Amino acid sequence: MDEALLRRLTPSVLTVLVRRGADFAAAEDAVQDALVEAVRVWPADPPRDAKGWLVTVAWRKFLDATRSDTARRRREDRIEEEPAPGPTPAVDDTLQLYFLCAHPSLTPSSAVALTLRAVGGLTTRQIAQAYLVPEATMAQRISRAKRTVSGVRFDQPGDVATVLRVLYLVFNEGYSGDVDLAAEAIRLTRQLAAVIDHPEVAGLLALMLLHHARRASRTAPDGGLVPLAEQDRTRWDTAAIAEGVRILQTALARDRLGEFQAQAAIAALHADAPTAEETDWVQIVEWYDELARLTDSPVVRLNRAVAVGEADGPRAGLAALAAIEDSLPRHTAAAAYLHERDGDPTTAARLYAEAAHKAPNLAERDYLTRQAARLNSRTRH
Repeated sequence: MDEALLRRLTPSVLTVLVRRGADFAAAEDAVQDALVEAVRVWPADPPRDAKGWLVTVAWRKFLDATRSDTARRRREDRIEEEPAPGPTPAVDDTLQLYFLCAHPSLTPSSAVALTLRAVGGLTTRQIAQAYLVPEATMAQRISRAKRTVSGVRFDQPGDVATVLRVLYLVFNEGYSGDVDLAAEAIRLTRQLAAVIDHPEVAGLLALMLLHHARRASRTAPDGGLVPLAEQDRTRWDTAAIAEGVRILQTALARDRLGEFQAQAAIAALHADAPTAEETDWVQIVEWYDELARLTDSPVVRLNRAVAVGEADGPRAGLAALAAIEDSLPRHTAAAAYLHERDGDPTTAARLYAEAAHKAPNLAERDYLTRQAARLNSRTRH
């Protein structure tokens, strides 16, 4: 069973159903039922046309689920429109489905959450982590979004800003989380950049390329997390970095700064430094100031505090960190790092251990635990 093929075909099949008049929630259920059927049937009897098979089965599942006496005539009309047997054109509808899910009847945050769940393949827990909210809150938000679009025809695509937000969050989860979606997010953003001339689309693509260029160096052979300062920079993808910088420079020249361009500028400064010690932290702090002005994000202010600690010393970084709510994810880890740089290994070890308990994934938890153990071992000797 080719699970990658099923994942790749799911958005196209879902698009076909919503175009034929199925409301989003019912279409999503029908597609999921078709995928279950594929897992059961395909190993013994693989279809010649996988997409056509899924479309046919999903459409029948939808019709079965919505059958009633009052709607019988309408359903019979739909059955007549069922795709004819034979190969289905190989069209990638994923990006279009992103726009359809960013429906005007939804708030931007609800549209992003719904798309991540239905199209991006992320779990409710992963989406909640991206939004920094409890999982139960995110589950309610997704349920409300499904109810809002229930019965709505998806003939009014949403705006570019919402689609960019979805692609950004999908990339982040694919880059650092449990599901590998980073390459898919880059592919879709390339498609978007090819058809929409917008500096923030270019900024997002540059940001993705610059981060993805470091991917090979982010983990050790044992799977452990390697922080940026300790990464082997000879393993960075210089071609991807060069492309990202070129795209970013072109976007910045248009003088329409947005948050993705600012983030890409920070990533470019890291990529440009031959060593961690040669990083231009002063300029990075300046870009974080721009980013904070654009977004007013607590995560941005947290990252800025760490950058201030590098540019102006750990005491300055701790002072900036003190102005940020300490319940923010990774706040404790940042405090541990700054206290260690300030020459207080005892406090740093305690905070690293505390941060490990709050870590959002196993790799990060293991890294923070090792940091605490390293400092505890040093203080005992």
